[in-house]
Amino acid sequence: MWVEIQLGLYCMELFARELRGFSRIKKKSPIARKYAVQHFLFSFILLFKTPLHLLFISFRYLPLPMEALQTTTSISARSPPSTLPSRATRRASAPPVPFSVRPSLNRRRANKTVAFATIKERDSEAFPKFQETELVKEEREGVVGSYSVVEEETPPLEREKHSIVFVTAEAAPYSKTGGLGDVCGSLPVALAGRGHRVMVVSPRYLNGVSDEKYANAKAIGGPVKVFCFGGEHVVRFFQEYRDGVDWVFVDHPSYHRPGNPYGDARGAFGDNQFRFTLLSHAACEAPLVLALGGFTYGEKCLFLANDWHASLVPVLLAAKYRPHGVYKDARSILVIHNLAHQGVEPSTTYENLGLPPEWYGALEWVFPTWARTHALDKGEAVNVLKGAVVTSDRILTVSEGYSWEITTLEGGHGLYELLSSRKSILNGITNGIDVDDWNPASDEHIPHHYSVDDLSGKALCKAALQKELGLAIRPDCPLIGFIGRLDYQKGTDLIRSALPELLQDDVQFIMLGSGDPDTEQWMRAAESSYKDKFRGWVGFNVPVSHRITAGCDILLMPSRFEPCGLNQLYAMRYGTVPVAHSTGGLRDTIENFDPYANEGSGKGTGWTFYPLSKESMLGALGLAIETYRKYKPSWEGLMKRGMSRDYTWDNAAEQYEQIFQLAFHNPPYVR
Repeated sequence: MWVEIQLGLYCMELFARELRGFSRIKKKSPIARKYAVQHFLFSFILLFKTPLHLLFISFRYLPLPMEALQTTTSISARSPPSTLPSRATRRASAPPVPFSVRPSLNRRRANKTVAFATIKERDSEAFPKFQETELVKEEREGVVGSYSVVEEETPPLEREKHSIVFVTAEAAPYSKTGGLGDVCGSLPVALAGRGHRVMVVSPRYLNGVSDEKYANAKAIGGPVKVFCFGGEHVVRFFQEYRDGVDWVFVDHPSYHRPGNPYGDARGAFGDNQFRFTLLSHAACEAPLVLALGGFTYGEKCLFLANDWHASLVPVLLAAKYRPHGVYKDARSILVIHNLAHQGVEPSTTYENLGLPPEWYGALEWVFPTWARTHALDKGEAVNVLKGAVVTSDRILTVSEGYSWEITTLEGGHGLYELLSSRKSILNGITNGIDVDDWNPASDEHIPHHYSVDDLSGKALCKAALQKELGLAIRPDCPLIGFIGRLDYQKGTDLIRSALPELLQDDVQFIMLGSGDPDTEQWMRAAESSYKDKFRGWVGFNVPVSHRITAGCDILLMPSRFEPCGLNQLYAMRYGTVPVAHSTGGLRDTIENFDPYANEGSGKGTGWTFYPLSKESMLGALGLAIETYRKYKPSWEGLMKRGMSRDYTWDNAAEQYEQIFQLAFHNPPYVR
């Protein structure tokens, strides 16, 4: 009986309060009237759905006069209705509530109150007349039932551990031709150190002979059949556990040949599509069949497909595995290190990839008219990287600047429209470096060690480098260096055009690299023409690159585009000031120095120039040379700021973990 009485009282109070509010709200805004009508109708329906005998019982046992319904806010009011002051009295007597932070746009959800309470809680700064007194606020918060919700604090989420599978064409120290090998050799170790289970899958390159780099890798599991290119192909797996990471190598005769992972002196291998299709298929099987440490990685994996060589992995997950109930909980992330290489092949090769025919559209690619070979050429092709852009759960680039550049016409390499449509899942994370290998305080490749607290060894390294290369040992002469591939992307043509004008100044210049044969020949000729100022080292030598990085005063990087760039990070780590084109990762990692704006501010680690032209490059070099000669304290500040920055992979690994959380937050890609 008592429950029925309480229910009847509640319905009557609700209806009375809404009726009073509805009559008062007529003069308010349309939005307020809308909420008032909704709540009035709700209370009206609730009242008349209550059995009439409950209302009669409620009137019979009602302990309060009906006038109390005009003022009470709940059955359990804190004071009798007769003692409550009038609304005008309360507003006049109570002190105002201090201005609060602007409410969020979704006010009803943020404030956890009904419409009338939300109307009162307008922005107090913009609408002072809606400011509540303490008593009014307390009265509103005292309403029971659905009219007030106590918001609980959400405890911080614990960092989730994942089973991560890197798929890559190269991974240092086993195989390396550039930054891809550095990233896939260091980032897995950093993630493993943070508690994740990490596997790296890459080919076992033997160069035709037994390679000592794979001496500790042991065969694991049996042969695995991979179906692609019109038949079945048998691959084997080798594994080495090092630094907390399972390094898994796919073994197949196509990986046993001289040269680098992609080609030899005659050019790129003609069967690269087959070799890396094989890698992608094998990488998808490895977590299911390899019992590493006693048990497999299982189906709930996070695949990181690096560049076009591994771009078939996200497509295989979506087209081959998930439709059959495998890898339903797995996620895939495409990591773009260089968008210029996309794995484009003739459209007739699609049937070799081991994909269902209906998935051709995901990889379909049409060359523009100007890029076609003849009038009858329709330009049809398959683009493996495009397929990964379509089917991946997240997309990453190796710097924030590059993630923006690839969505532009100039930097998108034909995929800018597709990448722009995927901006919601596109992020950039700047690479780290191996701070143990690149450490001027302990580097075994440099003759003298130094640190940010003692720079004396830097001058000794410069003198040793000048002596090694046959240049005059001059501490006062700026020594400029270039390390990288000799090709169009790295801007070596710009160096060739600017070198005569640059060497008119009292400077020395060193170039280390290999690539374009014509540029290599030019380096040899330039060394003969400028015997006292220029040295060219054709080829790539790791110890020499360390000595140049430590001995030079300035590192020049006129790259046309640079997804991240590592040489500028190495240079700053060694106190060498970079001068670079403002693009991609170079713009993100080099803080431009302005001697006037940065006077005493402790900012600036180098110079960037834009646009990419001989004049702007020489202008930036001129500023660096003048600062080196005339403003030694500023130059020393540039060196120390560069050496003091955080270049570790732990910082990048933490950002990768945030992307992992986002990948698992949404369901995987399905068609």
